Amino acid sequence: MMKKKKVLDKRAALLEATLNLVTNNGFHAAPMSKIAKLAGVAPATIYLYFENKQDLINSLYLEVKASFSDNAFKNYNDKLPVKQGFEIIWNNIADYKLTQIDESSFLSQCDNTPMIAPEIIGKGLKHLQPLIDLWERGKEEGILKPVSNYVLYAYAIYPLSFLLAVQEKDIYVMTVEDRQKAFESAWDAIKI
Repeated sequence: MMKKKKVLDKRAALLEATLNLVTNNGFHAAPMSKIAKLAGVAPATIYLYFENKQDLINSLYLEVKASFSDNAFKNYNDKLPVKQGFEIIWNNIADYKLTQIDESSFLSQCDNTPMIAPEIIGKGLKHLQPLIDLWERGKEEGILKPVSNYVLYAYAIYPLSFLLAVQEKDIYVMTVEDRQKAFESAWDAIKI
């Protein structure tokens, strides 16, 4: 039993070290040797858990995406009216992006790099299925614009990444009032 716990700790340490290095320095400034050193393990230990750096990055992406999704759909019920359901999801995503800074930054970097394999991105998108289902229902009910879900995401969710970035640079701090206005702007961008 102890050995299994130790194995999980090393894997988690490797993922955490990778998150830290990629978030602060970018993908290319996160060599396996630095990851191992930061995780406090021998470099060869990485290969007990991951085939290569790509496998490590893909695994981290899927774990962070799962955590993001768990938070995004907290207290969400698919029986709610579209706007109310979207408001819960949007606020959960905002909470995540504004409190889970490293994870959010990592996901933003993943959105803008070819480092994540297309099939892994596809697996990651499955974590967002409740939001996609809500949007499809909204389109069927004539509440949301009949456009691609990627367009809906770009206009309704992706701006939170920008707000996170400017808040991280101490350029802007989102007040409660600003947050409500940001949600209303997101809703206005996708509703008919």
